[in-house]
Amino acid sequence: MYDLTAFQRDILYVIAGQSDPHGLAIKDELEEYYENEINHGRLYPNLDDVVDKGLVEKGEADKRTNYYTITARGQRELEARRELENQYVGELLSSTE
Repeated sequence: MYDLTAFQRDILYVIAGQSDPHGLAIKDELEEYYENEINHGRLYPNLDDVVDKGLVEKGEADKRTNYYTITARGQRELEARRELENQYVGELLSSTE
């Protein structure tokens, strides 16, 4: 996951948190998080990048709509990221609850 941008990591989180979302559903979630419009020229090349890296699979729902699914590798990368986060900020964040 070290070679992903923060935006690509956020794409992985969104895909992992939904059931086979399509591009516009991913876009909507990211826009809510970033509180900004995400244009297609930013979203789809980054989706293609995470697909090319084997972290996400892209399927065809119909002729106009693709859906995205996290792969086993993508899930392992998310788990490794979570471990890294817990190592450095886990105690800090759990003490604020």
